[in-house]
Amino acid sequence: MSSIIQLLPDHVANQIAAGEVVQRPASVVKELLENAVDAKATDIKLIIKDAGKALVQVIDNGLGMSVTDARLCFERHATSKIRLAEDLFSLGTKGFRGEALASIAAIAHVEMKTKQDQEEFGTQIIIEGSKFVSQEVAVLPKGTSFAVKNLFFNIPARRNFLKSDTVEYRHIIDEFQRVALAHANIHFTFYHNGSEMFNLPASSLRQRIVNVFSGKMNEKLVPVQEETDIITIQGFVSKAEFAKKSRGEQFFFVNDRFIKSGYLHHAVMAAYDGILKDGAQPSYFLYLTVPPNTIDINIHPTKTEIKFDDEHALYAILRASIKHSLGQFNVAPVLDFDRDSNLDTPYHYKDLEGETPTIQVDRSFNPFSDDKVNKHYSSHKKTEPTANWESLYVGLKQETEFIASNHEISFESEEVTGSLFNEEEVEQTVNNAYQIHKKYIVSPIKSGMVIVDQQRAHQRVLYEQFLTNMTVHQASSQQLLFPLDLFFSSVEMELIEELKLSLMNTGFVFEETSSDHVVISGIPVNVTESEVSMVLEQLLSDLQDGIPESSFSQNDTIAKSMAKSLAVKTGTSLTVKEQENLVNGLFACKDPNVSPFQKPTFITMRVEDIDKKFAL
Repeated sequence: MSSIIQLLPDHVANQIAAGEVVQRPASVVKELLENAVDAKATDIKLIIKDAGKALVQVIDNGLGMSVTDARLCFERHATSKIRLAEDLFSLGTKGFRGEALASIAAIAHVEMKTKQDQEEFGTQIIIEGSKFVSQEVAVLPKGTSFAVKNLFFNIPARRNFLKSDTVEYRHIIDEFQRVALAHANIHFTFYHNGSEMFNLPASSLRQRIVNVFSGKMNEKLVPVQEETDIITIQGFVSKAEFAKKSRGEQFFFVNDRFIKSGYLHHAVMAAYDGILKDGAQPSYFLYLTVPPNTIDINIHPTKTEIKFDDEHALYAILRASIKHSLGQFNVAPVLDFDRDSNLDTPYHYKDLEGETPTIQVDRSFNPFSDDKVNKHYSSHKKTEPTANWESLYVGLKQETEFIASNHEISFESEEVTGSLFNEEEVEQTVNNAYQIHKKYIVSPIKSGMVIVDQQRAHQRVLYEQFLTNMTVHQASSQQLLFPLDLFFSSVEMELIEELKLSLMNTGFVFEETSSDHVVISGIPVNVTESEVSMVLEQLLSDLQDGIPESSFSQNDTIAKSMAKSLAVKTGTSLTVKEQENLVNGLFACKDPNVSPFQKPTFITMRVEDIDKKFAL
């Protein structure tokens, strides 16, 4: 029987490996940026075209490579980072697998230029799909330049699975920010389609965070500093009042490597226990330094998850240090009652003794004495009584009768009933709807009764209102007396710019937009001024994975997000009139059966069903 197992050709093996390493253009950005950092570069440029599908280029002024290294770096399992297996447990660099460049070269057109400082000439290498096209000597500046073009050109199926440019660009931004935040001592610049998106000079950690996220980030940050034998913590967390709906500004770095850890995130949330609103997420930028031999970073292909030797101790230290910082900067609540300072005793009164008040009594006063009563009334009697006051009304009766006889005037009798509604109307209104546990509305119908989920019902009503406004472009706006000035990060501002037209169709009026803030002078009629920031934050959170391409899908997403933000919540007490309006509004919708998120809005119970319950 012939053998059926055979070795894969190198180009096939490289393409398979590329599937592990290169999932999208952002994966290439991550690998090339980390290589530039490992090369001890102090200035790194990232150039992107068409969200990385056409070009990803990283230029650095690092150490560069010799001719031999330049050729060898594209071979599989070729790396300068480790020599022995034991080195995996004491890593101080980013890349170490030796598969990144080989994998990238297998699925793209790669042009590399590199030169060491002491060499007179550099090396230029061009590779297309793992095939060396050319290798030439060139005059180059110190450092290395990698240009990766036409990603997945030889794997059409993989290229078709890439998302829209907006989504892929968002992932690239995420990777760039993670590397830039981890290395504040390096100057980073980022260009997309010829436009400069970021220019981050070497600076302090706090300044780097402010430069990356712009806006009013500086006033939101509270420093965290703790040093123990097993871990050193430094960084910043945000004040509770600046917490957002989204989790976009949450970063953990362990030994200058970005990681994700649900366990450590729980420690941060535990430190904020009691001072955050439901669903709010604080921003944090925490840099943890631990001995390299106490962590294992080789447990995940993207190296964003690591294993700690003693997670419980790290949890306790992280939680305590953040809680201490919040209390130290008067962010966390303390046991102090609100008091009126006017009630405080002045210091110069502290040694004085209180005087006993004196009481003066008129013992001769007798309220039943005739003299006293007459004297009392005479003292309040007016000295000049109005004379002939009846003369003011002389002839008035005759004039009134004359007017009435010439002009037939009927007067409506006004009876004070003590209520705005008559008793029949009140009784009928009260019997139309009942609220149960501030969650459900029960209303009688001919066949039985209907039970409505108030939150889902209101979501459906608002959703159809917003969708109609955006479709027919007839939204009403209420002008603000004082325009709102809201600050966002540069990435969030790009999303708002793309959504601007759709938001205007819902009723928002944008007076001004810049790179880090918007000025809003008008808002939809069913949105209050205090809800504007919440609505936009929820919208940006819902669109983190990208904006839909079609206009209808975009409008649908915005309408759903705004309906979710503004709908009445479970636990809200509604008046009888509000209950009736909500039920009537629901059944006036085109599709009242389900919420915008395909959840049932109401159920019905027939009288027969209730009878069966009692028949058991």
